[in-house]
Amino acid sequence: MKIIFDHQIFTRQSYGGVSRYFVRLMQSLIALGHQADVIAPIHRNRYLKDLTPWHVHGVELERFPPKTGRLMMVVNDHLSKLKMQGMCPDVLHETYYGAQLLCPSAKCRVITVYDMIHEKYAANFSSRDPVIRHKRLAVDRADHIICISHSTKNDLCSLLDVPDCKVSVVHLGFEKFEQSGGIPNFQSTVQQRPFLLYVGSRGGYKNFYRMLKAVASRPSLKDAFDVIAFGGGAFNVTELKLIGELGFAPQAVRQIGGGDEVLGDLYAAAVAFVYPSVYEGFGLPPLEAMAHDCPVVTSNTSSMPEVVGNAGEYFDPFDIDAQSDAICNVVFDTQRRRQLIELGRQRLPMFSWHRCSLETQAVYQQVLLNKGLH
Repeated sequence: MKIIFDHQIFTRQSYGGVSRYFVRLMQSLIALGHQADVIAPIHRNRYLKDLTPWHVHGVELERFPPKTGRLMMVVNDHLSKLKMQGMCPDVLHETYYGAQLLCPSAKCRVITVYDMIHEKYAANFSSRDPVIRHKRLAVDRADHIICISHSTKNDLCSLLDVPDCKVSVVHLGFEKFEQSGGIPNFQSTVQQRPFLLYVGSRGGYKNFYRMLKAVASRPSLKDAFDVIAFGGGAFNVTELKLIGELGFAPQAVRQIGGGDEVLGDLYAAAVAFVYPSVYEGFGLPPLEAMAHDCPVVTSNTSSMPEVVGNAGEYFDPFDIDAQSDAICNVVFDTQRRRQLIELGRQRLPMFSWHRCSLETQAVYQQVLLNKGLH
């Protein structure tokens, strides 16, 4: 099969779970013998370097000029249409939710829906955010939709009234990161004091505030463990104020940025990974934690039980006491930590990029077959 991936996520992201998903999927599809190319005329994505150059049609900029993100989307839409004129791929796999179809000559169109966060938590986003409107357009024009969890599929079908037969579930793979052998600027502190790890953005439904309150509510936790938040940018004024009001000692709650190797170090060193999010379309961080033998303490909503299975300690994300109990059940019980680490090792083989690519290949083949093209 000849498969084309469009520029959208590679224009939006330098790094990120969605762009990494598509690069890993492309690598696996190529290994299966398919021709898989991405049309990304002017992109900023670092993961595309992992593909051989002839599979990437475009050039990478170190960064876009300030405040030009929307302009670059328009430019790439135009250049992509020109580039794809005359192409007739078996599959156009749209990588995000665009207002227009970039390759009308594709034999079939597939799109991946990652979550329904914008629809379920609209108050967390600007009223000018076009994602809801563009997602509706992209879903309607697609021949088939891939969802990355059954939870996301259920939400998609319910909220957008999409027929069940138009949607397939394909779980993502995961990665174990290379480790650098030390955590820059924080190595001595981390070695002296155990810590709980939080990963990713922190606003709204991500529920980071309740995690802080859960830790602060138990002196046994607050006195024994630091909290390290990886990624998501520096703490804002509201977060710093809350940290102070909750009585954390100076530097007991810290934000660290860096590449995947730093994150690998943090997973490997943490006493537990805490995932308090109210909603996730899939949730890669718990699998990443398991891959580094880090026990997972997670909320019990949306896709988390589907992904984590029996390899996590669960809590109600709206219940601060329940979250405190769950964390305590793990960090103060060596046997439970060992049990979760072992269950995580057993869980991981269910998720791989090879399996993801095989199931995605099957979706492509079935869609072409249904259209009488395969």
